[in-house]
Amino acid sequence: MGVQEQYPFDVEAVRADFPILDRLVGGDPESPGEGPGDDTPLVYLDSAATSQTPDPVVDTIVDYYRGYNANVHRGIHQLSQEASVAYEEAHDTVADFIGASGREEIVFTKNTTEAMNLVAYAWGLEELGPGDNVVLSQMEHHASLVTWQQIGKRTGADVRFIEVTDEGRLDMEHAAELIDDDTQMVSVVHVSNTLGTINPISELADLAHDHDAYVFADGAQSVPTRPVDVDDLGVDFLAFSGHKMCGPTGIGALYGREEILDEVQPYLYGGDMIRRVSFTDSTWEDLPWKFEAGTPSIAQGIAFAAAIEYLEEIGMQNVQAHEDLLAEYAYDELTDLGGVEIYGPPGNDRGGLVAFNVEGVHAHDLSSILNDYGVAIRAGDHCTQPLHDELGVAASARASFYLYNTVEEIDALVEAVGEARDLFA
Repeated sequence: MGVQEQYPFDVEAVRADFPILDRLVGGDPESPGEGPGDDTPLVYLDSAATSQTPDPVVDTIVDYYRGYNANVHRGIHQLSQEASVAYEEAHDTVADFIGASGREEIVFTKNTTEAMNLVAYAWGLEELGPGDNVVLSQMEHHASLVTWQQIGKRTGADVRFIEVTDEGRLDMEHAAELIDDDTQMVSVVHVSNTLGTINPISELADLAHDHDAYVFADGAQSVPTRPVDVDDLGVDFLAFSGHKMCGPTGIGALYGREEILDEVQPYLYGGDMIRRVSFTDSTWEDLPWKFEAGTPSIAQGIAFAAAIEYLEEIGMQNVQAHEDLLAEYAYDELTDLGGVEIYGPPGNDRGGLVAFNVEGVHAHDLSSILNDYGVAIRAGDHCTQPLHDELGVAASARASFYLYNTVEEIDALVEAVGEARDLFA
C-alpha cells in the first residue's frame, strides 16, 4: 500500500479550502511575476510557525465585519448583542475542544506567549519568593523559558531545568529529583517545536501534584495537531495559539482551573473587566472576563471558534494520524538521503515536524536554497536558543507538516535538500 493510500481523510479536498496553496512563488517578492522562477509551486512546510487559514475561517471574519461589527458587552443595540453572543460562545467552543468544564476556564489572549505571561505575572509575582522553585525543561520555547526566568529574577525563586537525553526526550529521573516540596510550578512544553518530542505531561503532573505544585503545559504544538483533554493530562494551566491551528493571528487561549483563576488577581486593568469602580477601589467581573481587559480581539475570537469547528469536522484523531504519517515518512526519507542530522526521537514517535542540519550547509543557506525550489521551511533557533546550545549547533532547519500537506511535498523537500547538499559538497 502506498503512503498516499494511508491518508486518513481526503487531503486534496482539504487543500481546496486553502487557496494560498495554489500559489506560484519565486522571483522578486517586490515585483511578483517579473522574476525567474515565478512558476514554482509553493510547498508550505512551516505550519509549526503559522498554519494557513481555510476559506470557512476567512469567511467567518468577513461575515463579522460585514454583518455585525460592534463592541461586545457594551451595547444594548442588536449588533452589539449579536457580537457578544458570538464572542462568548466562542469561549464555549474552545472549552469543549480541550475538555474544560466551561467558558469560565477559558481566557482569550493574543497568543501562547501572552497566556504564559498572564499566569507568570498574575500568579507568579504574588506567590513565588526566595526558597521556591519553578521547574522547566531544557527544550522550552522562549515564551516559557524567558518568562519564568525573569519572574525568578524578580521574586528570588529558583528556576530549574529538566535535562534532555541524547535521543531528545526528557530525563524523567532528573525530573523526579528536581521537583520537590519547594516546587510551586512545573511548566513544560507538550510537544517540542524543535525536537518534535511528545512529553509525558500526565506523568509530570502526577509528580508535581505529589508536591502540591501546579502544572502549566505549553500546548502551542499539541492542541492544533492531536486530541488534547485537560483532565486526561491533569494540568492546571494550558496555553495555545489560534494561528497554529487554522485560525487567525492575534488570538490564543489560556485554560486555567476555575478554582485557581478565581483566586488569581488580574494583571491587566481597564474596561470590561470590572464590575464596580469608585475613586478608591474596584471589583472585578466574573470569569473569564476579569482577565480580558479592554476591547478584545472580537473577530479573531469568533474565527478561532470557526477554526476549531473546521478541525473537528476532519477529526483530531485524523489530523494526528496524518501528521504521524508525514513525520515518519519525512524522517525516513531525510535519513536515507545521507549527510543529514535529525534532532529528536525516531520518526514514529514524534510530532509533525523534523528539525535537521545538512553537513557543510548552514541552516539559513539551506532555507534560502529550498526557497528557490518553492519549499518554505523555518531556519534558525526556533525560539529555543538554550536547547540549540545543548545540541551544539547555532541553528537548524525545520520542516513542519499539517493536515493539508502531502507525501509529494515531502518528496519535493527531500529532493531540494539533496540538491543543496550536493551544491556545497
